[in-house]
Amino acid sequence: MKFKAVFNRDGGTFRTTDMEAYCQRVHAVFEGAGHRLDCHIVEGKDIISALEQAFADNSIEGVIAGGGDGTISAAAGLAWKSGIPLGVVPAGTMNLFARALALPLDIEAVLETLAGSPVRNVDIATANGRPFVHQFSAGMHARMVQTRDKMEFASRLGKMRASLQAILGVIANPPRLEVRFDAQIAGDLSRDAHKVSAVSISNNPFGENALMFTDDPAGGQLGIYITEPLDTAGALHLAFDLMRGKLKENEAVHHGTASRVELEFPKHRKSVTCVIDGELLDMPPELEILQHPGELKVFSPQVAVGQTDEFPRAAGL
Repeated sequence: MKFKAVFNRDGGTFRTTDMEAYCQRVHAVFEGAGHRLDCHIVEGKDIISALEQAFADNSIEGVIAGGGDGTISAAAGLAWKSGIPLGVVPAGTMNLFARALALPLDIEAVLETLAGSPVRNVDIATANGRPFVHQFSAGMHARMVQTRDKMEFASRLGKMRASLQAILGVIANPPRLEVRFDAQIAGDLSRDAHKVSAVSISNNPFGENALMFTDDPAGGQLGIYITEPLDTAGALHLAFDLMRGKLKENEAVHHGTASRVELEFPKHRKSVTCVIDGELLDMPPELEILQHPGELKVFSPQVAVGQTDEFPRAAGL
């Protein structure tokens, strides 16, 4: 196969990596597996245009993208639109999509895996047409990202420290917002308005892990998580359950699955933000979130068997 590799030199692990030597290593591994590969190293400000050029090349049979979750999310959206398979080199802080695909998290070890993996079909979701592979969220998570992004940090450790400070701030003063929720669930259309501290719609339900990534990237369902209004004690309890990977066991969290979700924010304000795959964005007053089962092609050693989850009636939220 003919591959093109595009690496974000400003992404996490790559900042302290000899990228020229790394590209030589990528060449050796893929050519040793019988493939052809061109390697491109670009700065963060150029990563989107470089990825767009890679996926627009009709002679390419696979694109290897390396960087943080933002880079990988952008690459996944382009892979979905082009139909060209995506290989993920996890060089970020969380590497959530790489975890979901059961890829090695070491940037050296993952090369052998990608070079020898088959093409598999997994799911991708869209929020008002914008592709995402992890989650849309509003409320607590968005407040945390907004607070963190106002801080200055120059390293992965610094980002983690800023994130912890932001989390503590959100726990001390949890946000509240009103959301009207529509979802097609098991043939029934549920509709109601709720005051919440958090709402999250994930591309497949989260697994039982502290980082909240899916165990099943080909499950065919959106995960829905609605958190009742919290005080400081409730937010602290939620944070504790998240660290244990027990989000679904928290009494303030209502969860389920659907293939389509519509969200409306009746008291929408321009200052309110949301997060899609880690990127802080202005919150639209209305959102349609869809899942596109099996439409994203990736190089992955395995895809988990699908799972189902029954959603509680809206009146029970």
